[in-house]
Amino acid sequence: MTAAPVLTEVRDGYRVVTLNRPDRLNAFGEGMHGALLAALTEAEADRGCRALILTGAGRGFCAGQDLSDGVATAGQIPKLEETIERLYNPIVRKLRDLPLPVIAAVNGVAAGAGANLAFGCDIVLAARSAKFVQSFAKIGLVPDCGGSWLLPRLAGRARARGLALLAEPLAAEQAETWGLIWKALDDAALMGEAHRLAAHFAAQPTAGLALIKRALDEAEVNDLDRQLDRERDLQGEAGRTPDYMEGVAAFFEKRPPRFTGRA
Repeated sequence: MTAAPVLTEVRDGYRVVTLNRPDRLNAFGEGMHGALLAALTEAEADRGCRALILTGAGRGFCAGQDLSDGVATAGQIPKLEETIERLYNPIVRKLRDLPLPVIAAVNGVAAGAGANLAFGCDIVLAARSAKFVQSFAKIGLVPDCGGSWLLPRLAGRARARGLALLAEPLAAEQAETWGLIWKALDDAALMGEAHRLAAHFAAQPTAGLALIKRALDEAEVNDLDRQLDRERDLQGEAGRTPDYMEGVAAFFEKRPPRFTGRA
């Protein structure tokens, strides 16, 4: 019996989504695209899910596209634009739009689309043994899975070009120093920290966190005046949530807030 390409574990207040092709370093193939999109969609629909961890089984996070899975065939000209639009772009858009914090726990190599999948998460933790590789240039391709948009914003113009054009591995600690990820951790501490953060987010004002995500995303393309308008509007939405009222009440009553995460 073939193992499911993506596993979902439901915890108290959050979910763990695990890419599950460890024999292929969790490279995309054999239905993984659809299974991952379905897992993200199910997490979004679950009102009890207030955070999500994305990680990989075995010794890798995700090695990108599995070239042996029929995407590339010797002697044939592929229509990679159709593959990107059908398989990858829906995942990138769904991941970015999730109204809850997403934590990437990068447990090993993250290459190609796998690296950019991780960079598209809200909080990226990485084991010290992990490496990030923009491997596209090695086979004459361009960064996809949002990479050409994410890299300059995370690393700056010079480093983005170096990473994309040279396709050299970037160690987790260097990725932290450059600001591409939140934190590099000892390998044994990685999942414990991921679960700690997920449990923390599961007790926070989820609707407010979703608005923070929206504000930061929109700031990437807005000028200051437009962003001030969006801050005003989003703050108005936040101020009408039950969690804002609970947070204020808890402050005055000098007690821990009891957030529900509801809009």
